[in-house]
Amino acid sequence: MGAAGVSGFDWGGPAQLGIIEGIAESVASFAKLFSGYLSDHFPRRKPLVVSGYLVANLVKPLLALTTSWWQILGIRFADRFSKGIRGTARDVMVADSVNKARLGSACGLIQAMDSGGAIAGPLMAVLLLSRYGLRTIFWVAAVPGLLCVLVAWLGIRETRKRSSKAPRAPSSSPWWRPGLPRTFYFVLAVVTLFSLGNSSDMFLVLRAQDVGIPATHAPLLGLVFNITYTAFSWPAGKVSDRVSRRAIAACGYLVFAAVYFLFGLAPSTRVIWFTMAFYGLFYALTNPVLKALVVEKVQAEVRGRALGIYFFCASVAALLASVMTGEVWKYFGPAVPFYLSGSIAVVSAVLLLLSRLLREPSRVSR
Repeated sequence: MGAAGVSGFDWGGPAQLGIIEGIAESVASFAKLFSGYLSDHFPRRKPLVVSGYLVANLVKPLLALTTSWWQILGIRFADRFSKGIRGTARDVMVADSVNKARLGSACGLIQAMDSGGAIAGPLMAVLLLSRYGLRTIFWVAAVPGLLCVLVAWLGIRETRKRSSKAPRAPSSSPWWRPGLPRTFYFVLAVVTLFSLGNSSDMFLVLRAQDVGIPATHAPLLGLVFNITYTAFSWPAGKVSDRVSRRAIAACGYLVFAAVYFLFGLAPSTRVIWFTMAFYGLFYALTNPVLKALVVEKVQAEVRGRALGIYFFCASVAALLASVMTGEVWKYFGPAVPFYLSGSIAVVSAVLLLLSRLLREPSRVSR
């Protein structure tokens, strides 16, 4: 696509798009880390959550006014920063609001609602685009955004408030090691290793195009994936409250490995469609379950920093994975990076199961 873009938008070329997404995702990673630190030190987390939703929904409609790629960069910067700020604080609030016996279920429900919105939003946009222009869609999107802010402001109630006598992590502890157990760091190392093979899902779309699926069907691939993701997130979280969370997450890694091996082989378009639907199961078995695992392994006073460090390491490793996948694809062809990522996932699954052998402190209660 040329510099002019479509509908009056100046999106820039591939290089500019790479800059926009690279900076946006990096900002989100640091924002999650920062939000975790603030969540542990502020007496209330609701202001972080509400302000995050507010800023994101104020800047998104401004896309209707953009005429150059650097303006899009500024909006994406603000959007991802606010998402990172609210995300970690929200997850800590969820963890504080439920008993540990229902922690996985709570994380799974939140994830199901999130991915469900990723289905409904694009479908509504497609329907509206048949009658209105792209810029109008951005203005219309401000309506549910405003409702979201109102619900967060009026509906959220913090169920756990610290008193001045509540224990805190020692102030002498470095920010990167706030009194967290070694089991957390082992799980963190495994997740980071896995993330080094978990490149952008856009590479799956590119591989699907190699097999013969048109680029115009890319949104349908995402829809198939999100349906499975939404359907299984809550059940996976609920099951993790009854059986080993590590085992469920390890199964998710093995699902990822199977998907990537099949994408490497890419035998037919039918297999790709089926595999993309199966891919949603990987996210359902890992995202809510690993968050619950991280939260239950640490003291309540450092949950924010634990989640912030977890999100940060996974995000940075995933960014590196996309760079490495692009280079491997360039020099060795499209199949090799998929086989490599699948192999890393298998090793990560084994290590995650072996982490149970570590001696752990007793689980902490709410």
